Amino acid sequence: MLYIGIDLGTSAVKLLLMDADGRIKKIVSRSYDISFPHTGWSEQNPEDWFDCSVDGLRELLAEADKEQVAGISFGGQMHGLITLDEEDRIIRPAILWNDGRTAKETEYLNSVIGKDKLSNYTANIAFAGFTAPKILWMQKNEPELWSRVCKIMLPKDYMAYRMSGVFCTDYSDASGTLLLDVKNRKWSEEMLRICNITESMLPKLYESYEAVGNLKAEEAEILGLSTRVKIIAGAGDNAAAAIGTGTVGNGKCNLSLGTSGTLFVSSKAFGVDKNNALHSFAHADGGYHLMGCMLSAASCNMWWMNDIMKTSDYSAEQAGIKRLGENPVYFLPYLMGERSPHNDPSARALFFGMSMDTTREDMTQAVFEGVAFALRDSLEVARDLGIAIDRSKLCGGGAKSKLWRRILASVLNLKLEVVENEEGPGFGAAILAAVGCGEYPDVEAACEKLVKVIDVIEPEPDLVEKYNKSYEKFRRIYPAVAGLFESR
Repeated sequence: MLYIGIDLGTSAVKLLLMDADGRIKKIVSRSYDISFPHTGWSEQNPEDWFDCSVDGLRELLAEADKEQVAGISFGGQMHGLITLDEEDRIIRPAILWNDGRTAKETEYLNSVIGKDKLSNYTANIAFAGFTAPKILWMQKNEPELWSRVCKIMLPKDYMAYRMSGVFCTDYSDASGTLLLDVKNRKWSEEMLRICNITESMLPKLYESYEAVGNLKAEEAEILGLSTRVKIIAGAGDNAAAAIGTGTVGNGKCNLSLGTSGTLFVSSKAFGVDKNNALHSFAHADGGYHLMGCMLSAASCNMWWMNDIMKTSDYSAEQAGIKRLGENPVYFLPYLMGERSPHNDPSARALFFGMSMDTTREDMTQAVFEGVAFALRDSLEVARDLGIAIDRSKLCGGGAKSKLWRRILASVLNLKLEVVENEEGPGFGAAILAAVGCGEYPDVEAACEKLVKVIDVIEPEPDLVEKYNKSYEKFRRIYPAVAGLFESR
């Protein structure tokens, strides 16, 4: 049988066709626009996601035996707010995960409601990118639009709704709304009251590997598929990426170097970081995970290369970088604010330590190192919790850079395992589809069979020592300038 994984990203949707043995038959992608109406805002049109996905699916399946397609699942950008009216019309553009407009609402939740209460209700505190602050922002700033809201959903769930007609979400994605009681896997009654919404406005909850319904007749006809094709709930992009790298069960780690960057630690038991610097979410394997998230990771390099250096030849810009661990230039990678561990939507990127002899290679290297140092911030929180991590899987577009892999391994002092299929959320979604269709008994069994490690990047002892010293300097820069961000 064949299984489709849809990776609904921030800049593009990637569609993947996988057979029952984990072989990827074809990958197709379609890009779409992001709108930045004001500084720090980030929006998209959900119709673009669906239209691009349908167009991509046609190409994906053009040469496939469509009768063999058994299931479709999703890995989607998290936290976005999509609102529909009583006739299922989109009320306003989706407010995305990296949107920073909700500083006041986030402060209200953390300071007035209180972090202790939020953590008790949801296992997390408020971050500007989460869905609940967006709901409060819309109620305050767009009351006429809010009065029309009948359904609240997340990006990938809009796709599932269009394909199946089922108003659904999964526990991993719902964890990032600040509306879910993560420990007990149900919507939090207290948070619904705080946000002035009813449970009927929220989707039904499923495990990521559960079938929610079947492909609707009209969509089946468009795609040339059977209505027997199952739609599987899917997962938030980071949980789906973790499935795609086999980061399941207890004590496994995954680093994702995509538009955002994440440190992901899986667990069979529920747990909370007492300072809430890391998110405590449900995992797509039916367990839980701790996650540190930085808002700008590989996107920092894309910004630096495309917008500043005006080049698309990434390899050429990396070729001259030789002095690893000796760079006097530092980069704070906070282009869209920062989440873990600072929780500061006002934070911005900066270069530090430049002089008359600073080269373009120094600055490119600083971008790579700055992202690695920021990921280490989250790793240090996990280590402070007593979690022993000596190796991690690695995925995401940025992970394709051999130089960046080498820097990351030594900055983090971790063995980094590269898997055969570096397709992150799309591959993870296809695995979830296979489990949901009964191809495998559970997610762990599927990952054991389908995920293969093909390379290991070892930390280099001399670089580890050098980067330990550099990291100590890096971690002092943000506290020194944080007050300047607040006065913007």
